[in-house]
Amino acid sequence: QVQLVESGGGLVQAGGSLRLSCAASGRTFSRYVMAWFRQAPGKEREFVAAISWSTGSTYYADSVKGRFTISRDNAKNTMYLQMNSLKPEDTAAYYCAADPGVVPDRNQYRYAYWGQGTQVTVSS
Repeated sequence: QVQLVESGGGLVQAGGSLRLSCAASGRTFSRYVMAWFRQAPGKEREFVAAISWSTGSTYYADSVKGRFTISRDNAKNTMYLQMNSLKPEDTAAYYCAADPGVVPDRNQYRYAYWGQGTQVTVSS
């Protein structure tokens, strides 16, 4: 059974930084795609970034490109999202997701496994 556990959320001022972590267990993730999504109150869940565990190739939403960096640590089975230059509009619950595959994908419906989420609040 795949388990994904997010951590690292919190309250930060605009312009600040946070690093989210997603600890994965239950499988060998060498041929998985993993991603971050977020959902703000009253809004639909949206794609943030994705990474291929095998190739390391990445894919970002335009809204975070240049500010956020997705990465993974194979030895720790952990994915990260480094978020810099945070804006109030980045406030949301952030979720990690995983699915077998090689090519990073922004389509949330292809991801079979999801974490419980971690809250990020950016104050102005």
